[in-house]
Amino acid sequence: MAGIAEAADAEDGAGPSAVDLVTAPREEPEKRVTWGELFFDLVYAFAVTQVSTLLRADHGWAGAGRALVVFVPAYWAWVGTSVHSNRQDVDKPVDRIGIFGVGLSALFMGLAIPYAYSDRGVLFGASYWAARLLLEALVLRWQDFRFNAFTAGAFLTGPLMLAGGLLHGSARVTVWAVAATVDLLIPQLIRRRIAHAHFHSGHLPERFGLFLIVALGESIVSIGGPATTADRLPADELAAVAAAFALAAALWWVYFAFAASAIQFAVATARQQMDMIRHVLSYAHLGFISGIVAAAVGMHEAVAHPSHRLGSSLALLLYGGCALFLAVFGYTRWRMFRLWSTTRLIAAGVVVAAVPVASRMTALWALALLAGVVVVLDVVEWVRVARAAGR
Repeated sequence: MAGIAEAADAEDGAGPSAVDLVTAPREEPEKRVTWGELFFDLVYAFAVTQVSTLLRADHGWAGAGRALVVFVPAYWAWVGTSVHSNRQDVDKPVDRIGIFGVGLSALFMGLAIPYAYSDRGVLFGASYWAARLLLEALVLRWQDFRFNAFTAGAFLTGPLMLAGGLLHGSARVTVWAVAATVDLLIPQLIRRRIAHAHFHSGHLPERFGLFLIVALGESIVSIGGPATTADRLPADELAAVAAAFALAAALWWVYFAFAASAIQFAVATARQQMDMIRHVLSYAHLGFISGIVAAAVGMHEAVAHPSHRLGSSLALLLYGGCALFLAVFGYTRWRMFRLWSTTRLIAAGVVVAAVPVASRMTALWALALLAGVVVVLDVVEWVRVARAAGR
């Protein structure tokens, strides 16, 4: 518990620690992520890559919105699978096959994503509906039929996604955006009915942390991709690779050095676990992962053209993605401990303020500047951890 308190002090120099705000975790049998779940996550590594491909094709606000519209259903199918795996023993043949079936549906979604707004809309919508029907079938093996997020996906948003795939242009975007919004709202709308559901507190934070690792892995692929296809590797491109890697590592440090253990502690000690899981895991990690995907696209383009001016659209993706990632910690910390994540909110503000300057810099120097800001944040928080440990 001392480590949790130190991490709390690292994110906010004032106020009581997390240990002062919540009770000790309840004793519960340990539940670990299964090998089948890890295999399932490999599919999502591909899906995240395809979202990045779609976003690279259109850097503007409209392109970012369309990428988000297709990412939310794919992400929500992953969330549903993880929640089901948390509450049931899925290390059995029938459940493994069911989860692999959801994985195949996610693979089809990944295949459709780059062309989801052209000739693969039906494939995307039908694949999503198939994933939701499979999840509902898995849930009905241990639970009576009732209205929840699983039934909403199977009988409401799934059909909407397929209907959207049959439409064209703005009508498709609108219907899919409505379906994605409904998916996100259902757990909030039925929160009183599921307020006292119990979850294994170690398993779900680990699952969401693994998905964040998948997204960071996409950033590494984005960094290395341009360099591997180049005829030669000039010094500025190698420097850009180093700066982008430093940025990715610094973002990893922000989450896994200080926040991951605090999230697990908060889920374990929450009076209503479902409330904590809904906000800190399901909703907040959509923001974390979306920010990383946006930043990864910016890294890819910066490494591909390190001596070119970054430009406003790429600066918004690269810097805006990192700012979103950092700012979401303000939301999670408030939800967990009713404290502000001061250092990370300040860092997010600095990153946003630097966008106009970065857009006029070469891509290499813009990458180096952003990496420097996040590294400084990590150093400041590390010093606070060391001081807290000394106390």
